[in-house]
Amino acid sequence: GAKGFVLSYRVHGRKRLMALGAYGVLTLDQARREARKLLVAVEAGGDPLGDRRKENNGQTVKELCLAYLERHAKPHKRTWKDDERRVRKYLLPAWGNLKARAIGRADAAALHSRIGETHRYEANRVLELVSKMFELAWRWGFVPEDHSNPARGIDSFKEEKRDRWVTPEELPRLAEAIDQETNPYARAALWLYLLTGLRKSEVLTARWECVDFVRKELRLPHTKAGRAHYLPLSDPACVLLSTIPRVEGNPYIIVGLKEASHLVNISKPWLRVRKAAGVEDVRLHDLRRTVGSWLAQAGNSLHLIGRVLNHSSQTTTAIYARFA
Repeated sequence: GAKGFVLSYRVHGRKRLMALGAYGVLTLDQARREARKLLVAVEAGGDPLGDRRKENNGQTVKELCLAYLERHAKPHKRTWKDDERRVRKYLLPAWGNLKARAIGRADAAALHSRIGETHRYEANRVLELVSKMFELAWRWGFVPEDHSNPARGIDSFKEEKRDRWVTPEELPRLAEAIDQETNPYARAALWLYLLTGLRKSEVLTARWECVDFVRKELRLPHTKAGRAHYLPLSDPACVLLSTIPRVEGNPYIIVGLKEASHLVNISKPWLRVRKAAGVEDVRLHDLRRTVGSWLAQAGNSLHLIGRVLNHSSQTTTAIYARFA
């Protein structure tokens, strides 16, 4: 019962019928002009109906996020879980059902600004994630070749380098607060951060099979630096490890709540400890910085500090020159 204008043409011998618009919305002259324009594309080897279908069925940001995690983040990044968390927390709620090609600079700027109202550093990490994701989207065909990266041209929030570490005056209070922590595995993890300078995930995922009490050494087969790391253990670290209760069937040193798993989140115990110690501005990563600063102030070389902390570049270690 409806009238409309339809263009009939052939591509590779196959007949195509493409609706141009409803009669009344388009005049006969307008329909003919549109048809001639499309037939020029057909003569050049194009397929207007196929292009339209491809446009309508374009891939969404949700599909792009999934492809990014599976094809890039998981195979190539040790920190892929951080990307997965940011995708789930920020990108999917904001853009998940939108077509990837529909995301522009205004969308990225608005998201960056909204996150930055409360978490400026996190907003910058999300912006970096969006930039990388859309760089790959162009390579993988999720967006047209002329699609501009939506994160390009957006100024990041200014970030200040932290010089915070636990001072000798604060350490007795922190030690007492750690010893008062009721969770034995959280307590052991916090002491290991101070005694080894390891990263958060490196302590939580360490396995008993990697501890050598004879050589006084902890082997980390996979690290952020992309190589195995052999960390010498001090006598206090060895004593601490020998007192941690083992759970049969669980390979991890820092045991989690689930069977055969490690502790995943240590935030709540750390919040309790630092509040009790009166060092609420000290972050968990600052314990690693504390180890580096103590080594520097004790006169150790930047090369040695870099080896202990497993830095990939000495420029990363150079921050400790100020403490020395």
